[in-house]
Amino acid sequence: MTAIESENGKKDPENVEKVTSYIRHLEKKIKEYEIDVNLLRNSITKVEFEVKSLRSEIERLSELPLLSGYIIDILDDINDRAIIESPPNSSFVVRISNRLKEEKIVPGLHVALNQRNYAVMEILPSNFNPFVRGMEIIDCPIDISYNDIGGLENQIQEVKEIIELPLKKPELFKKIGIEPPKGVLFYGLPGTGKTLLAKAVAHEANATFIKVVATELVQKFIGEGSQYVREIFSLARQKAPTILFIDELDAIGAIRMQDDTSGDREVNRTLMQLLSELDGFDQRGDIKFIGATNRADILDPALLRPGRFDRLVEFPIPNEKAREAIFKVHMRTLHFEENLEIKKLIALTKSATGSDIKGICTEAGMYAIRKNSEIISHEDFIKAIDKIMSKKKDDFPISDIFL
Repeated sequence: MTAIESENGKKDPENVEKVTSYIRHLEKKIKEYEIDVNLLRNSITKVEFEVKSLRSEIERLSELPLLSGYIIDILDDINDRAIIESPPNSSFVVRISNRLKEEKIVPGLHVALNQRNYAVMEILPSNFNPFVRGMEIIDCPIDISYNDIGGLENQIQEVKEIIELPLKKPELFKKIGIEPPKGVLFYGLPGTGKTLLAKAVAHEANATFIKVVATELVQKFIGEGSQYVREIFSLARQKAPTILFIDELDAIGAIRMQDDTSGDREVNRTLMQLLSELDGFDQRGDIKFIGATNRADILDPALLRPGRFDRLVEFPIPNEKAREAIFKVHMRTLHFEENLEIKKLIALTKSATGSDIKGICTEAGMYAIRKNSEIISHEDFIKAIDKIMSKKKDDFPISDIFL
């Protein structure tokens, strides 16, 4: 007689229900155990993965550190051996790892070297100084064109011949048999459009624009300025075609004196490195150099000789016709009243530069906003001219600038 049968041999419903309930309880427990087993298996898998990761990390940390160096030359076509330079000023003939067979190994690469045999193990990123990374670098296209410049028609024509044409059609110079200019110097008062034109020619030539302020090249420690100059030109070669624009050139390019201080001597070293770099690249190459200064009269003659700065382009105070062109450029997007007397505005802005006229247009718009108007009136422009020009006379007396 089973547990679910009564004494007379018949099934007892109560016992059947108890057994059935117990079976369900066991099945539930089995499922719970199966879930626990799966969870444990997952935990074991995670632990095994972590153990493997930690072992890999231990192996990586136990490896000898790699040295950094530079490829000087490749000795054969199969990228098997190379001459490398590793600080301090040591050169070695070494093997190149088989892992780099598919890589393009060229002189100048920054590479990692095995500490024991100096074999080239991997290619490192270019180690340009953070200062160089912080420069203004604009890859094409630049959103500034010749149409955004007013009153500089002669300067634009000269820049087209010096910078744009050699980059776009170098074969013309080869056919004629002349060397195109290497660089051009922009000189003139602040705000006359030197930087704007440099960016515009980079746009028209479809070239990378690199801007450096020369004051940043004046460094405290010996050799830093020269190093920055080398890295800037190296970066320019890497991003070619490139227009390299150095603003405030007089900061490092002033005439060298005999009674220099130690600080002056360091500036002179930076200048000599710049002169060396200017002499070091091909005139028909993809790098063009533009310098800009407000004080061309104090520049060292070594900078201004042919072969470095082949042309000097002056940016004068705009005349009446030029001011009209500048006003039209900056007023293209403005909403102003129809009867605006532009000729009167031009007459009131004698001695104003391009940046002054841009400031006048901006101030006129601010006056219109101040009185909740959507149209800029003639009165707004008059107030803006009075504000900008009076401030200009107070801060920079025109008589002092030209004396």
